[in-house]
Amino acid sequence: MLVLLEEQPRNGYQLIQELTERSNESWRPSPGSIYPLLQQLEDEGLVEVSATGTGRTYGLTSAGKTMVAEQREKLGKPWESADLGASAPARELMGTARQVGMAARQVLMAGSETQVSRATDILVETRRALYGILAEGDQV
Repeated sequence: MLVLLEEQPRNGYQLIQELTERSNESWRPSPGSIYPLLQQLEDEGLVEVSATGTGRTYGLTSAGKTMVAEQREKLGKPWESADLGASAPARELMGTARQVGMAARQVLMAGSETQVSRATDILVETRRALYGILAEGDQV
């Protein structure tokens, strides 16, 4: 996050989006991991918070800028290592799974009871089909 904040101040959501995008969706940190880390960095005096109309934006303090400059090589670009070893089909599967999760959440929030029940049936069948793929082995 320090490396991203060196580029420009960002809010927590923007950090999550940027890490997800730069890792080709291999790494999508949760708010539950981002915000406590931002608080820790603030407590350590490495980031400062400014209130904006939409929330809190985090930027590096002078101490944070110094630390990044001194440890640039060690900090590296962690989003690149998150993508190591993930094949294109694996990345595509994970991206699609996230999209399905978002669609299911929308049905849950905006759908009728009948629509939620239908969506549940589809996901149950999908889960069975996925396990069926594993049961088949690599025969296909």
